[in-house]
Amino acid sequence: MTSSKQDILKSIRNSAVDTIELSAMDHAWIEYDDKMKQFEQVLAVVGGQAVFVRDRDEIKEVLGKLDVYDHAHKIYSSIEGIEKANIDLDAIDDPHELEDVDVAIMSAEFGVAENAALWITDVGLKHRVIYFIVQHLVLVVSAKDIVDNMHQAYERLDFKEPRFGVFISGPSKTADIEQSLVIGAHGPRSLTVFVVGSHVL
Repeated sequence: MTSSKQDILKSIRNSAVDTIELSAMDHAWIEYDDKMKQFEQVLAVVGGQAVFVRDRDEIKEVLGKLDVYDHAHKIYSSIEGIEKANIDLDAIDDPHELEDVDVAIMSAEFGVAENAALWITDVGLKHRVIYFIVQHLVLVVSAKDIVDNMHQAYERLDFKEPRFGVFISGPSKTADIEQSLVIGAHGPRSLTVFVVGSHVL
């Protein structure tokens, strides 16, 4: 005697579903006359801030002017040359030990002007929780790697192998039914994005 669950599964397996072609993506998606301005404005709306620098050397100069960096005690950086960085992620086995890291400075693969989203992965990163457990997140992206819209963004993604990746737009945010917005409730309290080489665009 078969169960109702087995009957349902059998019925699903025996059901013929017509093949439906995927929608064409070759549309005139939104593009911006000034991608940098669009990215900066949307990032500000979602609670982050964009900082435009000539090169990575200038990042070090500007970092010293940020209060969250200046007052930080524990700093992780995957960007070379950050003198105050004092956390070695590879030497930490238990990710819970990262709960009191003040600032993390890392690269994003690319950004999206449409919604100020940045694509991050865990390639070469021992503990991807650092993106979400840190108090203040700093991401670095090249200006030439900022695309107009999410359609262009998805064209850049490669799903040939399983790996972690996520879009981040602004710091952590949550809101209740009374429309009270809280920044940093479940993740970083701030997001600063250094856009490198934007002066040439």
